[in-house]
Amino acid sequence: MTNDITTSLRPAFVMTGLFAVLLGIAYPLAMTGIGQTLFPAQANGSLVKEDGKVIGSTVIGQAFTSGRYFNTRPSAAGKGYDGLASSGSNLGPASKALHDRVQGDVARMEAAQPGKAIPADLVTTSGSGLDPDITPEAAYYQADRVARVRGISPQAVQMLITRSIEEPFLGFIGERRVNVFELNRRLDALHATPAP
Repeated sequence: MTNDITTSLRPAFVMTGLFAVLLGIAYPLAMTGIGQTLFPAQANGSLVKEDGKVIGSTVIGQAFTSGRYFNTRPSAAGKGYDGLASSGSNLGPASKALHDRVQGDVARMEAAQPGKAIPADLVTTSGSGLDPDITPEAAYYQADRVARVRGISPQAVQMLITRSIEEPFLGFIGERRVNVFELNRRLDALHATPAP
């Protein structure tokens, strides 16, 4: 009887140990090595550096609060664009909190630019709360404000937006979009008035 139990348990312990080493150590190390070798920028978060200092990421949304910059979508991640708290708000269409937040955003935007239709992605959060992209319509909506604050012609800002539009992958996967971080970097490269 004891011999039967030992005979049965030994393969179970051996297989548990083998798969723990294989899937808990070897596989993660192999995937990390492949990622670091073939896709080092993406594996490290698509971080952008200037003068050796990290200034942002092209795949994580971040807040741009100055009127000199294009704004991204609102964030439901933590207190806003917190990568450690990535998630949606889980507020449904009948939620008063969601209604009040969206109405506040709409009222603020209508006061700044009366009569202009507000693109939905400027007042709604993404599923992750960290979406780095907006629709081209949302970028064009903000063009006049950015041009006015920076002292740049609206046509120059609109041309910059047009050049920043990314098409769907293979022509049909995803949506047309503008990466806000990259757009704001290109905007900073234009001749502009000094920050107040």
